[in-house]
Amino acid sequence: MGLFEDLSRFLESRLDEFLKANPHLELMALEEQLRGQEEDAINLLGDLKRREKQLEDNILSTAQAIQRWHARIQKAQAANRQDLVQPAQEREAALLRQGNHLWGQMKGIQEQVEQTRQLQSQIHERRRELKVKIAAAEATQAAAQAASTYESRQTAGWQQSPYQGFGKPLDPLEETFQRWETEKELEDLKRQMGR
Repeated sequence: MGLFEDLSRFLESRLDEFLKANPHLELMALEEQLRGQEEDAINLLGDLKRREKQLEDNILSTAQAIQRWHARIQKAQAANRQDLVQPAQEREAALLRQGNHLWGQMKGIQEQVEQTRQLQSQIHERRRELKVKIAAAEATQAAAQAASTYESRQTAGWQQSPYQGFGKPLDPLEETFQRWETEKELEDLKRQMGR
């Protein structure tokens, strides 16, 4: 397990380095994560609304049953059927307790619906803000690349040999080696002059 953990830490550190070197990608990964969270919130909201509708239906059904048993209690009392009054009152009381319980559940679901709506709205707002940051980071990166390309073309123009096509930029690796070789030659000359 130690090798796997070492490899996992190494890959995480490499990913962190890569993301630090490419901040726009980190922002894009964060935006993707927020998009997933927003979808989850929307799905949860749908589930909660379905549960709320089921509870409303159950409350309505329970209320109708309460009305039916209340009417039966009145009929039994009018007919002086005390043997039916007591059990009917107990049934009505049980239905009232059930209705109160369902009502409490529905109120809880309605609070969750409101909280989920607020959360979804906050996530949506964060995504919108993040998209603005991503656009700014991409614009900054594009500007930096353009400046780097322009600078490379400018420096390549005076470093071209007469045998290269005029205006054709040097290979980046060739340019790096030429710079290194030139610096080495300068250091050698300085050492020779210093003798």
